[in-house]
Amino acid sequence: MTLFGIDEAVVTSLTAGVRPAAAAPGEEQPADARPADAELTRPRLCDPGEVFARAAWTTIAEPGDGVAGAVVGLLGAAAALRSVVEAWPTDRLAGTLTDSVGEHEAGDPAGLRPELEQALARWRPRLSSTEVIRSLQQARRTGTALLLPNDPLWPGAVDDLGRHAPLALWWRGQPDALAALRHSIALVGARAATGYGEHVAMEAAAGLVDRGLAIVSGAAYGIDGMAHRSALASKGTTVAFLAGGVDRFYPSGHDALLTRIVEAGAVLSELPCGAPPTKWRFLQRNRLIAASSAATVVLEAGWRSGSLNTAGHAAALGRPLGAVPGPVTSPTSAGCHRLMRDYDAICVTSAAEMAELIGLGVDLELDVPGTDGQDAEGTVPRERTSDQVRVFDALSVRAPRVAADIARRSGLSTVAVLGALGTLDLEGSVRERATGWVRVT
Repeated sequence: MTLFGIDEAVVTSLTAGVRPAAAAPGEEQPADARPADAELTRPRLCDPGEVFARAAWTTIAEPGDGVAGAVVGLLGAAAALRSVVEAWPTDRLAGTLTDSVGEHEAGDPAGLRPELEQALARWRPRLSSTEVIRSLQQARRTGTALLLPNDPLWPGAVDDLGRHAPLALWWRGQPDALAALRHSIALVGARAATGYGEHVAMEAAAGLVDRGLAIVSGAAYGIDGMAHRSALASKGTTVAFLAGGVDRFYPSGHDALLTRIVEAGAVLSELPCGAPPTKWRFLQRNRLIAASSAATVVLEAGWRSGSLNTAGHAAALGRPLGAVPGPVTSPTSAGCHRLMRDYDAICVTSAAEMAELIGLGVDLELDVPGTDGQDAEGTVPRERTSDQVRVFDALSVRAPRVAADIARRSGLSTVAVLGALGTLDLEGSVRERATGWVRVT
């Protein structure tokens, strides 16, 4: 099999440099290596042609290209690349996509057909085997690895982006940092941060790290940089998503910071080595920050701050969204106030409240009535239904919420919410106030 006319042996050699394999059977393992660690770091066995094709697609399609995501999802990266290299007519590609629906469920060929012609016009001018080879060679020189969607370390949460999910991720750093993304919070904010904003970012990152959470951000000046530095200073895990190749750190003023993140955390990008950052790529990078994290908090942001774009992605994905208030006279906090007023962001003022966004430290003892399986009166509590659990989780200890709001947060109908509230009220777990329902502590 050849791609771009490159011999299979060359393809295998190029891809081996960005897919570090575990020791072969019988090969000596480090004395301190554990089976779980080896399984975690070992990439899934994958056809070198598919690996090469995924790498090629990161050079051909811009981040977030939904047509590329759908075509690759339906045909596989290698077959999709071959259709572009061989200059298939739009009708042939559309027909092949339609035929593949019986075997796959990733996409709607009928809906893609009007977009295919424009997509092919975007991709074909960027076909260059030289660029793909150069990016793979540069990745090998800089210790950059290529992460594919079927790898154990792949941040599965980004798959919520659907056809706009990344086709592959280039990364440098520690495997444990990628695994920590499952329990992470994104801290984002203005580049032109004030002393107040940087102080809040420092305290927030340190407090969240102390609670065992990883910090995700974009390594920009201001809030992002402070969040990363605070996490590192607290001996925590932090992950940075870049808008360019991970071999050329941006901004250049954060070269030392990003080097430290590689040593203790991870740096990722869906762009190949050598790719420069652009305004569009920054906006697309933001969707990965929001998708990979369990929640997003905007610490300080102006009315038109780029961090509001990250918040928008988080809201669209259904991720919890928090915003830190600031002085009403400060234009650098106007974006946070806008999120709370217009986009239903939750007001958070401390690391503890930020952790509550993902359910940490939120009166967890209520879910564990007693160590002996009995409640305070010595009776065995009745197991809650799924509706009751969802309604209970949608309530706050401090902020009263009406039934319609609880229904929206829990994903239930208002009738189901009212029924669950009645039962929870009888058991004393919730209480109705004049302005809504709250949990009982």
